[in-house]
Amino acid sequence: MKYDILQGAGMVLVVLAGQGAVRLLVDHGNTGLLGWLGAGFPLLLTAYLGVTAVGAVLVSWSHGRAEALGRRK
Repeated sequence: MKYDILQGAGMVLVVLAGQGAVRLLVDHGNTGLLGWLGAGFPLLLTAYLGVTAVGAVLVSWSHGRAEALGRRK
C-alpha cells in the first residue's frame, strides 16, 4: 500500500511540475505554482524540471519496489 501511495504522489509531481514547465516555456511571465520563489526564468525552469525528475524517479522506484513484492506484474 505504501508504494501505491508513493507512486501516486510521484505521478502528481510529474503532472504538476511538467505542466508548470510547459506553461513557463510558453509564457515566461506565468510562473505557476512556484511563483512564490520570486526567481527568474532560468531558475524557475530548472526547479520545475528538477521536481519533474524527482517525481519520475519516485514513480520508477516505487513501481520497482511494488513489483519486487509481487504487487505488480
